[in-house]
Amino acid sequence: MTMTPIALENRYAAHNYHPLPVTLTRGEGAFLWDTAGRRYIDMMGAYSAASHGHCHPGIIAALTAQANRLAVPSRAYYSDNLGAFLKELCDVTGLDAALPMNTGAEAVETAIKAARRYGYRVKGIARDRAEIIVADGNFHGRTTTIVGFSSEAAYRDGFGPFTPGFRVVPFGDLAAMERAIRPETAAVLIEPIQGEAGIIVPPDGYLAGVRRLCDAHGVVMILDEVQSGLGRTGAWFAFEHEGIRPDGLILGKALGGGVLPVSAFVGRRELMDVFTPGSHGSTFGGNPLAAAVGLAALAIIREEGLVERSRELGAHMIKRVGAMRNPAIKDVRGRGLWVGVEIDPRFASARTVCELLMAKGVLSKETHDTVVRLAPPLVIARHDLDEALDRFDEVVSNLARTPRQPVAA
Repeated sequence: MTMTPIALENRYAAHNYHPLPVTLTRGEGAFLWDTAGRRYIDMMGAYSAASHGHCHPGIIAALTAQANRLAVPSRAYYSDNLGAFLKELCDVTGLDAALPMNTGAEAVETAIKAARRYGYRVKGIARDRAEIIVADGNFHGRTTTIVGFSSEAAYRDGFGPFTPGFRVVPFGDLAAMERAIRPETAAVLIEPIQGEAGIIVPPDGYLAGVRRLCDAHGVVMILDEVQSGLGRTGAWFAFEHEGIRPDGLILGKALGGGVLPVSAFVGRRELMDVFTPGSHGSTFGGNPLAAAVGLAALAIIREEGLVERSRELGAHMIKRVGAMRNPAIKDVRGRGLWVGVEIDPRFASARTVCELLMAKGVLSKETHDTVVRLAPPLVIARHDLDEALDRFDEVVSNLARTPRQPVAA
């Protein structure tokens, strides 16, 4: 008997995911199709990896043209498009140099190495004493170093011992950060908006305050914009909303145009110059195929006005969801086409909301049991966005009429 794709995956995959019960087979723009031919509106955008939409023709053209020419010759040699890609990254970020990697977590690891070596070689911190300040509720990836400074128990359970050298402070609390800074502090590493924590937006002025603290104490300011960058918040980068610039910037997800893992750590020249031949590397990082896709991804964001589109449609989405005035909705927060809707657990779990949305032809995913993400590809048409929001309104309106029964003790 032939097993279904879901049965095969459940049989042979490690169970580190809990997918919604839908089997996808095709994507185009802001839409996905399952194996039965049903169309869904994508309201998750693959955690920003599909910001350009699915199978964008410009991305696919760049991918196939480069794949037919040269894909992975190794960084042991120069290639003819990596320099152009890194120049574009520096131009758009306003920083000086970039180090290409594959996944976002690899770019975070690169940033950690840069911060520590800068602390020792430039700031003069004693050997192996450097500390990095991070925020409670952070999500920077899944490596053992990174989960070691996570505040989420499920990410840490059973994976220790963990790497020392990190101090955790409350997100959005400048006073707590200032108290945590010591002579051994090499860097601050934060997300400008915490995505996995539930689209948590810090108080106005927080990033500018962090910038002032870092300047005052000679600390490197590093922002993880793997999810928030490249137009997601209605600006090229979330740091632009406060008119500051970090010393180091971590990028990924949308940089791969929805077809490849492409990431980079971009920074000031003094920070990036701590890397010397042999001190860091990657077999696949910066390969010509990734560079071609990254160049196309950046060009399409600019040419199609996706930053402006995110800003305008995001304001519309926040206004619409905020106007629902539904008791099942505890909070609405976000910026650009990146909104988290917190569901009152008295009515339903966020997982239940996502399952009900799926039944109505809209795909999203919960985070932390209580928050539904609304983060479609930036190419989504307004009428398709409104259709998805109509379905969301129907789901939460039905929930508001039938609260969950309390669980017996």
